[in-house]
Amino acid sequence: MNNLVLSHERVDDLQCKGLRLIQNPKGFCFGIDAVLLSNFAQVKRNSKVMDLGTGTGIIPILLAGKTEAKEILGVEIQEEVANMANRSVKLNNLEERVKILNEDLKDIPSKVENYTFDVVVSNPPYMNSGGGLLNPESMKAISRHEVKCNLEDVIYTAFKMLKDRGSFYMIHRPHRLVDIIHLCRKYKLEPKKIRFIHPNKNKKPNIFLIECAKYGRPELKFMDPLYVYTEDGQYTEEIHHIYGRDKEKNPF
Repeated sequence: MNNLVLSHERVDDLQCKGLRLIQNPKGFCFGIDAVLLSNFAQVKRNSKVMDLGTGTGIIPILLAGKTEAKEILGVEIQEEVANMANRSVKLNNLEERVKILNEDLKDIPSKVENYTFDVVVSNPPYMNSGGGLLNPESMKAISRHEVKCNLEDVIYTAFKMLKDRGSFYMIHRPHRLVDIIHLCRKYKLEPKKIRFIHPNKNKKPNIFLIECAKYGRPELKFMDPLYVYTEDGQYTEEIHHIYGRDKEKNPF
């Protein structure tokens, strides 16, 4: 383990089948979004899965623990972050199932066999480009803002990677909902389910999950909303369940 973790890094317990993740506290660390997306994605046994913009590999590693996917491929443009993800894969002994590619996701259609994946997931940068970034090359900026790719790049690549009837899962901000539905339909990814996530019952949703089916029939279902916190500021029962924690034994 000492050979895999650098002095400035930490190892986080994912509380899922003993899985752990290497992170740089000064970089962009994963949040609840990645956990919600990995729980939302429906991955069948022996599936091939691709995660676009995998960051430190949190979603591939969680999916490896939660599902019986045969192959999970994470794509990350930042060399340092992709290296961290690769070391986390080794830390969890998942080399046979999880691979990390240090590539620009825009180049993936020319480097990976098209139309071969059952599932594509993505937790992409939420913020539009042109937001006055002080350092567009920084780890946090690239993770949060559309510096290296935009929404259309992600959706187009998902289309190119998916088999017919394959599923695309993404988490994003509600203010991009119209753009997302427009682009998904442009690239034949038919929106099938949407779930809005609210900080609590008294606040508007600040993120949402969407499932699309490649060449699917038009039929969009809105799922029950997911509330993260109770009125007294504690995580809700469903959030505890998603994290796989017993509220009484392991309170947050």
